[in-house]
Amino acid sequence: MSVVTVSAALVTVGACGAAAENQDPESSSVERLQVEVVEELPHDPEAFTQGLEFAGETLYEGTGLVGRSTLRAGPAGEQPTRTVALPEPLFGEGITVVGEKVWQLTWRDGVAVERDRHTLTEQRRVQYSGEGWGLCHQAEPGRLVMSDGSSTLTFRDPATFAETGSVQVTEDGTPVEELNELECVGEEVYANIWHSDDIVRIDPDTGAVTARIDASGLLDTDEQAGADVLNGIAAYPGTDQFLITGKLWPKMFRVNLVPVT
Repeated sequence: MSVVTVSAALVTVGACGAAAENQDPESSSVERLQVEVVEELPHDPEAFTQGLEFAGETLYEGTGLVGRSTLRAGPAGEQPTRTVALPEPLFGEGITVVGEKVWQLTWRDGVAVERDRHTLTEQRRVQYSGEGWGLCHQAEPGRLVMSDGSSTLTFRDPATFAETGSVQVTEDGTPVEELNELECVGEEVYANIWHSDDIVRIDPDTGAVTARIDASGLLDTDEQAGADVLNGIAAYPGTDQFLITGKLWPKMFRVNLVPVT
């Protein structure tokens, strides 16, 4: 699998999304950003991406659909070096790495699977109520952050998976629904918004959206024909950049987040 580097010039894609267009920039405290493509990498077009996260140089990806759900690990842009399947009828969702383990959510099965980070072998299953969508880990204050497709983020203990609290996510006072795949970066949480090309940056202590990121225009018309929605955001280690992709996308994109022009 080859890697395409965008070297002639950085490519800025997208324009302000629908939500941004309906906001008066003068009256909003939400920063408006868009993606600037630095590099294109191949992605398995059969992967129904539900979770994406780096741990060191290893990229972990959780995929969904009954009978096709997996957890994969390996270098970004290359064939995974390890892949394990979730048995039917489980439908895989978000993932996150916590120390020497990986948590993997399921959609409506009410089960979180704990795996060994290195071998991906299953260690145990923990039950929870409601749907599982996205998941990430905040090292400080030491908690998991989980989405369920609503405007609520739920906090969980990273060792027991027990619920410890929740917060409603709002943008200028309006609830933000369909929070999907999550990425924790320091004190902030980034969330894909289902059925859109937008990503929001959230203060998880207050639930306030502090930035809306337009990630539209990454795939061309032919690529879009076989692809599903944008879903998958991973902070690139040692940089301020992100790797983003989507369900059944043939590519991943290493991007900078820059002000909308």
